[in-house]
Formats: sequence, C-alpha cells, structure tokens
Amino acid sequence: MRNSKGFSLIELLIVVAIILIIAAIAIPNLLRSRIAANEASAVGSLRTINTAEVTYASTYPTFGYAGALMYLGPGSGATCTANQNTACLLDSVLGCPTASDGQACPKSGYNFIVNVTAWTAPVTYYFSNANPISSNTGTRYFFSDASGVLRYNPSVMATSADSALQ
Repeated sequence: MRNSKGFSLIELLIVVAIILIIAAIAIPNLLRSRIAANEASAVGSLRTINTAEVTYASTYPTFGYAGALMYLGPGSGATCTANQNTACLLDSVLGCPTASDGQACPKSGYNFIVNVTAWTAPVTYYFSNANPISSNTGTRYFFSDASGVLRYNPSVMATSADSALQ
C-alpha cells in the first residue's frame, strides 16, 4: 500500500466548489447590506443637515438658512472659526469646503446637495438632496427641506412631492 501524505485533486476540487457555492450565496447579501447601510447613513446625514440648518438660521438670523454645505462646514483651514461663511456645524466630509452653490459633497456612496430657492437675505427656505453615486451604493433618493420631513423616491431625484420616510 502506498502512503498518502496529502489531499487528492478531487478532494481539493470539492472543497473549492463548496467555497464558491458559499461565496455565491453570501456576496449578494453583503452587497445588499452595504446598500442598506449607505441609505441609513444618507438619512442620518440629512437629519444632521436639518439640525445644522436650524442652528445656522438661529445663530445668523440676518442670513437665514445656509444656501450651500460649505457654509455649514469647517472651511479649509486647520482650525474652525465659526462665522456665517464657515459655521463649523458639519464635519469636513459632509460640509466640504468645495460644495459651493449647488455642488455636491460625497459621503458613504451618496452625493449631498443643499440649495435655496432665493438668495435674498434672510433665506427662509432650503432643501437638501441625497442622491446615490451609483446603483451599487444606493437605490433610493432622499429629500428634506425646512419642514424637516424626510422624503424618498426609488428611481429619480426626490422632491417635496414624494412619499415621507416612515
């Protein structure tokens, strides 16, 4: 009888096949979990933006609501000095200093945008959107405005006419 000190090719192929079957089952679930986590992060970030906007409007009543995320963020300096241009209410990711009027800040697979309907001070209305960067990072579009109600749309950019998030 021959002394065997290893696995045969058939045994190794069976183990590899089992691992591939487990991976085929697990990977789609992991992707769905990541999308769900990104969507939850987007909702939380919109709530943070709402809080920052209310704080900004009450701190700087002559300006009203901030018209862009850069006004709510820390600016580009090493330290943050709060004023109407850099309120230090958001971190540098969500309140990125490059997000001037209508430009987006990317975070957790979503692009965040804050806009106002009129730039006449004091600004009395704002709206914010969270849009997925791709279908791999999120499937729902989110919207919020000065009312604080979060809304979503499953296929296109959400507006004030969409369903409220429950």
